[in-house]
Amino acid sequence: MGQPTPARNDDWWRSAVIYQVYVRSFADGDGDGTGDLAGVRARLPYLAALGVDALWFNPWYLSPMKDGGYDVADYRAIDPAFGTLAEAEKLIAEARGLGIRTIADIVPNHVSDQHPWFRAALAGGPERELFHFRPGRGERGELPPNDWQSEFGGPAWTRAADGDWYLHLFAPEQPDLDWSHPAVRQEHEDILRFWFERGVAGVRIDSAALLVKDPRLPDFVAGRDPHPYVDRDELHDVYRGWRAVADEYGGVFVGEVWLPDTERFTRYLRPDELHTAFNFSFMTCPWDAARLRASIEDTLAEHAPVGAPATWVLCNHDVTRTVTRYGRADTGFDFAAKTFGTPTDLALGTRRARAAALLSLALPGAVYVYQGEELGLPEAEIPRDRIEDPMHARSGGTDPGRDGCRVPLPWTADAPHAGFGGEPWLPQPAGWASYAADRQAGDPGSMLALYRAAIRLRPAFGDGPLTWLPAPDGVLAFSRGDGGHLCVVNLADEPAALPAHTSRLLGSAPLDPDGRLPKDTAVWLRA
Repeated sequence: MGQPTPARNDDWWRSAVIYQVYVRSFADGDGDGTGDLAGVRARLPYLAALGVDALWFNPWYLSPMKDGGYDVADYRAIDPAFGTLAEAEKLIAEARGLGIRTIADIVPNHVSDQHPWFRAALAGGPERELFHFRPGRGERGELPPNDWQSEFGGPAWTRAADGDWYLHLFAPEQPDLDWSHPAVRQEHEDILRFWFERGVAGVRIDSAALLVKDPRLPDFVAGRDPHPYVDRDELHDVYRGWRAVADEYGGVFVGEVWLPDTERFTRYLRPDELHTAFNFSFMTCPWDAARLRASIEDTLAEHAPVGAPATWVLCNHDVTRTVTRYGRADTGFDFAAKTFGTPTDLALGTRRARAAALLSLALPGAVYVYQGEELGLPEAEIPRDRIEDPMHARSGGTDPGRDGCRVPLPWTADAPHAGFGGEPWLPQPAGWASYAADRQAGDPGSMLALYRAAIRLRPAFGDGPLTWLPAPDGVLAFSRGDGGHLCVVNLADEPAALPAHTSRLLGSAPLDPDGRLPKDTAVWLRA
């Protein structure tokens, strides 16, 4: 407790490389098949060698794990499968000793159905006011109170034993909190203080635009404004209260805000609200030069008025891994498009993912790297009887869910289970060991070597603005800051001539015999 926090004027987060750790699948320190904090602590030298500035941990709290830990039973306790609170404090301190900060994950929209508040609510206690309980419709209350649908499919309501229904925008084991109740707000501000006092440098906010509901709980009508539970104006008062807490500790926020309206999105980034928010337009964008350029331009333009840095993300624990996505006919991402057995060209996807890594790391702002992206891991197809993600069951078995990007990492090629630890909680596919970190560390042409070199060289681009350079159709070319360093990415069908330069810093693949940039290749140049 009481770990030192970064200096109050430290704006490290504006240009940081942040590594996302899905603890359950990162490294298993005790051999039980589940990743844990001991495993992370043992791999801190690897993360330091990669060169990242911070670690974002998916929820590590006490949880029944009905939704990968996003069903939290106690925010002040570490789940025993991962370790102890004392071990989390050691991890935060040890990482900080290596120059790596820690970002915790807070899930404010809902709690686990095993949370003490909800158990008391089911028993008829006053805690019932902290959730959305309503009588049903129909002659005997047998129908849900409204027509809202869960994000995981099916109705967003479940009937309790006493006949009332409770709201859950996700799984039934994740009852939504009622953010109009002052006790809910106070509890979360106390949770923030709890973790800031233990040395975390920041907090990622899950489903940040969903907390506040229309108190009338009306049926959903497409196009009606405002939405009954997405991006309601009352949310901003919540986050202004949170920002006051963060400012006491020099902490920062990154919000998970999925909003198509850029003006509405930017409101969350005003100087007295969130510091940053995830950039999902870039993450879901197809491998297309014009659309990528538009996404980059729109992102920078929408952040400029509020002075917030952009964030660049290729992949996370919820979406198809980059190597696989870029190797498919549809290179964008949409939850509705995920199906079993989609044809994939992994060689093509890997080539594009290497180029995308250099593109994202050359852009102004912060970059998030999901664990295993630096190893070029593909999406795994999980046997149906081993899938744990509730999205699969709630879809009636048609959606493969998100477990394919959550398979435990391969560390040592010749060790059992590729060096992860015990037999993994999700099966590793055949050939997984070929991606092992130890094998890639000794290969200068590996994805890991590319990421290490790019992160090491990235500061050369400085923190100045982006300037687009003349380029043929299908080619992205830009300089940063004073124009001393350039990034060129060729998405066209033909090789592209390079702009004038004095040296080549790094490439995602070799140039062709004529010194041109091949298709699906990126290069960093010194002008």
